[in-house]
Order: sequence, then C-alpha cells, then structure tokens
Amino acid sequence: MQIVDTDKVNAVQGEPNYNANNPLVKLMGVIERVELAAEREFYVADGLEYLFPFDYLELYGPQGDNSGVLNPRHQNSKTDFQKQNISHFRLTDVHVIRGWASAGDWTGPFLRVSYRGGPDSVLSQAAGGLGHKVKMWIKVGNQATPSLIELPYNETSDRYEVEMWGDPGFPLRDALDDKGKASFDRGELTVRNDLILGSRDDFQRENLNGVKIWQRATDHTMHPMLPLHIEVAFANEAETVWDSNFGANHHYEFSMSFRGWNHFIETGVSPNPHGGVGFLEYRNLFSNYKGGNGPDELGRELNDWNLDSHGSKAPGKRYESFMAVDYMDLHILKPTCGIGIHRHRDNQEVFLMMQGKGYMVEGDWCQMPHRERAFEVRTLTTGSLALCKTGQLHGLFNSTDEDTWLFMFGGYD
Repeated sequence: MQIVDTDKVNAVQGEPNYNANNPLVKLMGVIERVELAAEREFYVADGLEYLFPFDYLELYGPQGDNSGVLNPRHQNSKTDFQKQNISHFRLTDVHVIRGWASAGDWTGPFLRVSYRGGPDSVLSQAAGGLGHKVKMWIKVGNQATPSLIELPYNETSDRYEVEMWGDPGFPLRDALDDKGKASFDRGELTVRNDLILGSRDDFQRENLNGVKIWQRATDHTMHPMLPLHIEVAFANEAETVWDSNFGANHHYEFSMSFRGWNHFIETGVSPNPHGGVGFLEYRNLFSNYKGGNGPDELGRELNDWNLDSHGSKAPGKRYESFMAVDYMDLHILKPTCGIGIHRHRDNQEVFLMMQGKGYMVEGDWCQMPHRERAFEVRTLTTGSLALCKTGQLHGLFNSTDEDTWLFMFGGYD
C-alpha cells in the first residue's frame, strides 16, 4: 500500500461549524445535478453508482491538548473524532456513473462518463477552449476501445458526456422517451457491446447454488463483488491536446465492499442447518474461509504508523487476518440527517442498513498505487451493508423523508 498524506490538515480551536459548507451536503448536491441520457424511469434508481474523483482534500485537526498534532501519522488519540472529519474537497473534471438501464423487456448495465465544460477544465485550458465535443480513449476492465469515443456537449449539465449501454437486442431508439431519443440522436447515448458486458441474469440466485460469485462473469460491468477498473484519457475534438494525467492516463475504480441479498460470495440452501430442522437459504457476505483462491476479505495490512488491534505500533509491514471489533452501535438517522464524511486511519467498520435507505459514501483519503482518489457513492437499502477498509473515507446520508435504522460495528479510530 502506497500512502501519500492528505493535502492539508487545519488546526482548529473548539468545535468547528459543521453546518456551514458541509462536505457531505456539497457531495449530495453534486449527485442531485447528475444528468442521465433518458428520464429516471429508464434506470434502476437504487442501483446507480457514482464515482467523483477529487484532487484536493482538507481534514480538521485534533481538539484540546492535541490541537498541534497535524500529521495524521501521529494522531493516536482514539477518542478524538474531530481529527478524522473532512473540512473541504475539490473535485476533478471527471464523473463516472454506472448502473442498470431498462428499455422494453431488457435490463442491463450501462456506464456514463462525464467531463466538465467551461473554460477552467484541464483540457479547456490546455486547448485554449473547447468546441461542441471532446473525445476519449477508455478501457473498461479488460476491454479497451479500438478508436476514440466522442462526448457531445450537454447544455443542461454544462458537461461533455457519453452514456454507453449494453446489448438490448432490439432497436434501442424506438424504446426510449423523448429525452432518450434526443440523447441517442446527438451521440450521447450509444450501445457499446465491446465495452459494456454482462446481463442481469448472470447473477440470479437460482443460477448460483454452490457457485463462487468471484468466479462467474468476471468481466461483467456490474459484477456484484469484483472491482471495476476504468482507465481513461480525454482529448479535444482535433485530438491535438490531451488530459491524460501526464501520459499515465486516469485510473478510477468502483471498489466499495458492498454486500447484501444481491451482492454476496456464494448462495445455497442448507438442509438441517447445524443439526436443526427444515431448510435454510443462505448468502455468504464476507469471509476468510476462502477456498478456491477466493479473497481473504476481513484482514488488513498495517503500516508502521497504524495501531494494531491491541493499540500498539511496530516498525515494518504487518498483517491481521481478522477484523477487530471494539463497539456495536444502533443509529436512527432522521430525515436529511447525515453522518459526515470522515476517515479512519487504522480500523475497519461495517454499516448495515436495518430499515430504510441512504447514500453510502466511501473513498481514499490518501493516494493508493492503482487508482486516483474518488468518492464512491451507492445506495444502501434494507439488508445491505458496506465494509469500510482501513484508511478509507466514509459517510452516510438519509435523503428520504423517513427514519433510517442503521447497525454499525468496528474498531474505534
């Protein structure tokens, strides 16, 4: 794990005003402004997943006697939670969205890539302005485009955008609404069977009894367990100027450890469970009983500045093959209540939605070797959960008008 410290830590005295310019509220506003190619009824709403890359992050510093300890590597007080909270972030020019689209009797995966319009984007500044479209080279998982893809300008969002759907097997335009037809006609909505792979039937429970999910449809754009890596670079319409991360290309990843009734390692039916009676239908969500070269999911790698499960530091790399739990909490989030975006330097934490739904936010507070920092946002629904790994940012927002019931457990940090 490559660690680069966060961009800035602000020394504070007393309690900050979290109601002013709150980062979680700011991020929810970004989601509200997202445009899709067709009207919302053409999408599975709770299945939309968002990636919002950022290139700048500020944290609040500790309180009281520790207020001068601004280096996160040395902030060892487990009960000082202010030091974990996000103060400010700055998004990059790119948004990436994936999910399930529906038209006629078909439901399948889609991927939307969006690049900021206006004169202050990286590409616009390098090109001295942009025209009616930009272009991109993209690799989705292991599938790379053989030629550049055009992103037409969307006046509503003030962004250059393309939305790529999987194979509907019928004339797609005929099944769309007026908004979708207009998107299709200007090239914003397109079918790309070479890049967007898989069907919804691939992960139906009745087809998976005894099958390890990580071994099935591994190149699926909406795989319920495996990360989806996206490599992309952008060019102006004339292809004379590039935003390519200085030639390394941009690397993003949908990688939230998200599980539940439709996201699991394996499923099956067990007769006489543990010597009982009847039949039990189960889904294995997280496990270290891997077998078959599966993932060891509950362990964590520790750096020399991480506190281990006993509260100690040691030089060099270490590994704990288990998840330490210091607390179990029940939370009720009232409508428009949100758990602020914060990071845990050391420990892991689970958010299990018991009733209701809400936006789950995760991300990297420090630079990882294989992906750029980004906020990943998914919808937690009743019975689904997310595991926040060591060092990840996370937060949760109840965007509904009803109470949300949440069970949380993990290690204090």
